[in-house]
Amino acid sequence: MPFTFDLQKTDEKSNARAGVIQTDHGAIETPIFMPVGTAATVKGVPRNFLKEEINADIILGNTYHLYLRPGTDILKESRGIHGFSNWDRPILTDSGGYQVYSLANTRKIEEEGAMFKSHIDGSKHTFSPENVIDIQRVLGADIIMAFDECTPYPCEKDYARNSMHLTHRWLDRCMKRFHETEPLYGHHQELFPIVQGSVYPELRKESAEYVIKHEAGGYAIGGLSVGEPHEDMYAMTEEVNHILPVDKPRYLMGVGTPENILESIERGVDMFDCVMPTRNARNGMLFTSNGIVNIRNKKWERVFESIDSIITPDYSFAYMRHLFAAGEMLGPIIASIQNLSFYLWMVREARKHIVEGDFTEWKSRVLPVFSQRL
Repeated sequence: MPFTFDLQKTDEKSNARAGVIQTDHGAIETPIFMPVGTAATVKGVPRNFLKEEINADIILGNTYHLYLRPGTDILKESRGIHGFSNWDRPILTDSGGYQVYSLANTRKIEEEGAMFKSHIDGSKHTFSPENVIDIQRVLGADIIMAFDECTPYPCEKDYARNSMHLTHRWLDRCMKRFHETEPLYGHHQELFPIVQGSVYPELRKESAEYVIKHEAGGYAIGGLSVGEPHEDMYAMTEEVNHILPVDKPRYLMGVGTPENILESIERGVDMFDCVMPTRNARNGMLFTSNGIVNIRNKKWERVFESIDSIITPDYSFAYMRHLFAAGEMLGPIIASIQNLSFYLWMVREARKHIVEGDFTEWKSRVLPVFSQRL
């Protein structure tokens, strides 16, 4: 089955959209949040919880981490991430560009690609547009990403321009390699180009116009949520979404807070991922339908009500605080399930209100609630 996107409804008062992405591993209703499974696992969350409690339509894997460990040989023998982790729903893999960006002290970027040292053992490696496509063929994700350079914030305009042009040249090579090769496991893979350009509107416009010259099933917006003010993130997203095709899904990479996601949905974004729900969960921060909770605070010690009657009614504030105070591993596990369940519930509520025609009113009502600290 070919990769398709059916745009079903656009909000009359904003650019919010509801659609369905179809892949060989199943359908994805948008807008969607993708739990981050960096190393072929969403940290601390068993697969049955991902499916039954959280009901994730799609998860994300990371090319850099999976390339280093367990390695492409093992993944190829097990027929990619799907076979290795026994996950039968869609998967998206990023290209490793963000990890290369984060390894600023141990990497070197040249025309050929990026040379870097492994964070595991210090061994030296090179990612090029060609071998990143080859690696993602082995990983077998339904949606794979072009190799790009993620610019830091802040950065000078000349650096951002040169980096963007390098990303465009790398995209040309990614596309060539993608069309020269075939999927390894009998299911379709779709390659998404990535728009760069830092926080400079004219660069974002130029990049968006360049990437859509390559026919693709969808397009990503990269290089945001790297420290820039939220207003710049929203402005760049708007700039790009005016240009990206209406009939293709738009993926805003690495975003973000509930506020970031709802604001970006309003601006026409369909897909999101972020480590925040699970990372913050491990530190005792819970996202709930009533607001944000630091469960370690003593104020919750004798609060026996459910932490979230909508998402996880089975656990009280007092019990969750006890688990974290006692160092029980169950605490971060339940917190991760809570946070991911909230994020998926939130985007599905957004979708429901887009379809019903009252998204902007709903967003205005719930955003102050979701963002408040309890």
